[in-house]
Amino acid sequence: MAVAQILHYPNLKTVLMVEEVLKRADTALTKQEIKERLPKAVMHQTLNVTLEYLEEKGMVAFTSKGIVWIYNPSSKMKTALENAVEV
Repeated sequence: MAVAQILHYPNLKTVLMVEEVLKRADTALTKQEIKERLPKAVMHQTLNVTLEYLEEKGMVAFTSKGIVWIYNPSSKMKTALENAVEV
C-alpha cells in the first residue's frame, strides 16, 4: 500500500489561522466549517496536515461532533490532567 504524498505543507500563517478559528469556536467544527471561517482559502490536504499536527501537539481533539480546541497552558490544568484517572 502506497503512502499518500503530501503536496502542500502548511506554513506558519496557515497554522495560526486554523488555531484562531478553533479557539474562537463555541462548538465543535467540521473541516468544512473550519474552511468556511478561514480568512483565506486553504487546500483540503493542507488543512488535514495542519489538523494532524495540532492533534499530535495536544491542541485539538477529533470528536464525533467535529474538531475542538482543547489546549490550555494553565499549570492547574496540567496538574489536574496528570492526577486524573482514565475511565
